[in-house]
Amino acid sequence: MEQEQTAGVADGAGRRRFLVIAATGAAAAGLGTLTGCGGGATPEGPRPSGSASAAASAVRGFDVKAENARPGNADWRVTNPGPARAIEGFADKVSVLQGESFGLHVSTTAPRFTVSAYRMGWYGGARARLVWRSQALTGVRQPEHTVEPTTRMVRAPWARTATVDTKDWPEGCYLLRLDAQGGEGRRFVPLTVRSAATTGRTVIVNAVATWQAYNRWGGYGSYDGPNGGYATRSLAVTFDRPYEYDDGAGLFLVYEAPLIALAERLGIPLAYATTTDVARDKRLLEGAAAVLSLGHDEYWSPEQRAHFTAARDAGTNIAVLGANCCFRRIRLEASDLGPDRTVVCYKSSYEQDPGFRRGHPATVDFRSPPAADPESSLLGVIYDGYPVDAPYIVTNPSHWLFEGTGVKAGDGFPHLVGVEYDKVETGFPTPRPIEILAHSPVVCEGRPSHQDTAYYTVAGGAGVFATGTMRWVEALDATGDGRSGANHGLDARAGALTTRVTENLLRVFAAGPAGRTHPAKDNVEAVYGRS
Repeated sequence: MEQEQTAGVADGAGRRRFLVIAATGAAAAGLGTLTGCGGGATPEGPRPSGSASAAASAVRGFDVKAENARPGNADWRVTNPGPARAIEGFADKVSVLQGESFGLHVSTTAPRFTVSAYRMGWYGGARARLVWRSQALTGVRQPEHTVEPTTRMVRAPWARTATVDTKDWPEGCYLLRLDAQGGEGRRFVPLTVRSAATTGRTVIVNAVATWQAYNRWGGYGSYDGPNGGYATRSLAVTFDRPYEYDDGAGLFLVYEAPLIALAERLGIPLAYATTTDVARDKRLLEGAAAVLSLGHDEYWSPEQRAHFTAARDAGTNIAVLGANCCFRRIRLEASDLGPDRTVVCYKSSYEQDPGFRRGHPATVDFRSPPAADPESSLLGVIYDGYPVDAPYIVTNPSHWLFEGTGVKAGDGFPHLVGVEYDKVETGFPTPRPIEILAHSPVVCEGRPSHQDTAYYTVAGGAGVFATGTMRWVEALDATGDGRSGANHGLDARAGALTTRVTENLLRVFAAGPAGRTHPAKDNVEAVYGRS
């Protein structure tokens, strides 16, 4: 049986299931959580200076403060999804511009159903606002899925059920809730109403390629097939199918919604896009104040990476609020329903890829040959392994990102490092100067290592921040009441720390090139005893 070694551990069903179980549990709680291990990377005080008001005054159009001042709807969640396949669906576009229409493809055992479009944000803590609701629609049980024999790609060959117009929908991140008649089932369908321009704004990027890679609807995903074996995984996955998880929202509620709520509560100028949008449009990030990669953003196309890098070099700040980011190199291809709806990732079988034989880059890990290009050259940190569960240890408490937290050197925050982690490893390409803020000992399948939170700046003025832990975004909701972080014990202290650091980060990054006002001070030698 073929096995792929990722950071020293077999990358098959175990890793995918570990992530999915965590994600499903968190989403069921209504708030948010999450993700093998090995030698992947061996060789209340004053607020930070920098005002976002100047950036805000330069941005016209969408007003996030005004939007979040509108009444929210606290009853948006799927608390009882009902029987499997009672109702489920997908949109034929991952994102649309305001005013564009999209098709919904829905299968249900109920005679009728409705669709409710919730825009996700802060809304005084409600987290969502009902923007649109359909009339009752006729329910149809659609055909069974198909499996493409060569790539084992699962597709739902369903007819379009309805066409939805987004004329009056504000830009942002949406969950469309499908409600079967008589309470027989509920599921979400995610959709982004993307921003036409990002100048002066902080861009929230939904990691849709990663959502789809972990989706196992129809029995296959990018990690395994029906028998749980790596060799039976899909070599390509498509957006032409629903999401497997109980609520249908993919990984959105776990790794993204808490950060979106915080950013919208702050009222900084925001823009919205998906990873496929960034890959498609090389000018999308031009003039953006900052761009955010959220909690689990593993699968990137070369185009997406090139456009992030160009934005950084032009002065756009980058925040990586997770771990294992920009790890898999993918190729986006069309499906029967439109462009960029197929995520191709052959991994260790890249030589079998017809696209590779035609001259496309190998869809293998970025750090692996051929044409190895480790993610650290962009992120500053590099993925080091999983699974770990360890305290987060502050080592640089005077840094501006920790202002207002009251932390001291050596303070620990249980369970905040996990389940995947990154570190600074100068044996790989690493931008300098780079500043390590937290340096947390971990033991990953018997191998001692460290997790690092890091910040670096470049000549063009941009600042780049990476949390180095996958639990950062879910920790934003940690309150210690057992409702959030129940999978691994995140407490209210972790929630307070990550919230304040993220507030500091977003405010400074929204004000423009952070390297000009907050240059990094290299401390790798002081932390690691080597340069």
